[in-house]
Amino acid sequence: MSEPKVRLYVDQPLGAGQAVALGPDQSHYLFSVMRLGLNAEVALFNGRDGEWRGVIEQALKRGGIARCTDQTRPQIVPPDLWLLFAPIKKARTDFIVEKAVELGAARIQPVQTRHTNSERIRQDRLQAHAVEAAEQCEATFVPPVADLVALDRLLAGWPQDRRILWADESLTLAKTALLAEPRGGKWAILIGPEGGFSAEEQKTLRAMPQVLPVSLGPRILRADTAAVAAMALWQAVLGDWV
Repeated sequence: MSEPKVRLYVDQPLGAGQAVALGPDQSHYLFSVMRLGLNAEVALFNGRDGEWRGVIEQALKRGGIARCTDQTRPQIVPPDLWLLFAPIKKARTDFIVEKAVELGAARIQPVQTRHTNSERIRQDRLQAHAVEAAEQCEATFVPPVADLVALDRLLAGWPQDRRILWADESLTLAKTALLAEPRGGKWAILIGPEGGFSAEEQKTLRAMPQVLPVSLGPRILRADTAAVAAMALWQAVLGDWV
């Protein structure tokens, strides 16, 4: 049986025989944009129950119903890896969120640093962007995108059992440092702003035993590039790419 060509995130339980109500935006997308109709198949996922095949039983302009028939993908939860990053320009922040979903982040946490260019974010918009990325890359998990928080406040309550991979100008290359670490632990990756961390922030980070400062190579990377590079390295050494 072929797989449905349209994937849709729904915030409802999924299971064999389960009816799923479709809201106005979802109905517009399915029935007006994608031109689907009765008995058409869609792939449904909610981030908890895997992916399910849904058959359209009702197709109206402002609503509809899809009924689950069989599971097409099991639920796959990414490693316990958080991405902490200082927001940058809108399009590049969107890029970071999109790639974090594709690369398997379990949580996305924007942080306000001394040199952060953006003082506010639209958390709801970034969460919607994460959902769209999961729909496109066939993920069954959508990482929560947290609201912006001050870095010093976040670090003040940082859990003792979660390591931080800090993209710094350290002499130790990231891959070399990660190869010495045991697998299976809780981690976060911290990517700073375009202007770099302040001297006070650097002092705080260097004093934390959970922090592992590493270099991402001989070239200066933009913040969005650094986020992708650091996540790819971590996944290749300690994550679910191994």
